[in-house]
Amino acid sequence: MVARINTVAFAGIDPLPVDVQVQMASGLPAFQIVGLPDKAVAESRERVRSALYAMGISLPPKRIIVNLSPADLAKEGSHYDLPIALGILVCLDVVNIG
Repeated sequence: MVARINTVAFAGIDPLPVDVQVQMASGLPAFQIVGLPDKAVAESRERVRSALYAMGISLPPKRIIVNLSPADLAKEGSHYDLPIALGILVCLDVVNIG
């Protein structure tokens, strides 16, 4: 399943649209973030995992890929944590957006 969440990146004070795509698939368990993330965005994996654990939700042993699109736009900051967590919750059928 693929969940798509819209958010923004900032170029100075200008917001630029970013599409956060979260896919859960079978395969070796992994959690990858792709799409030119900086160090803070790459660390979202642990912050999101910890937040879901605090809610009593554990990640399934699946391959989780988070794509931040467009790929040529640098993503920086920790404000991507919420859209990533929301996309995971949608893939787990915990919440329904639509």
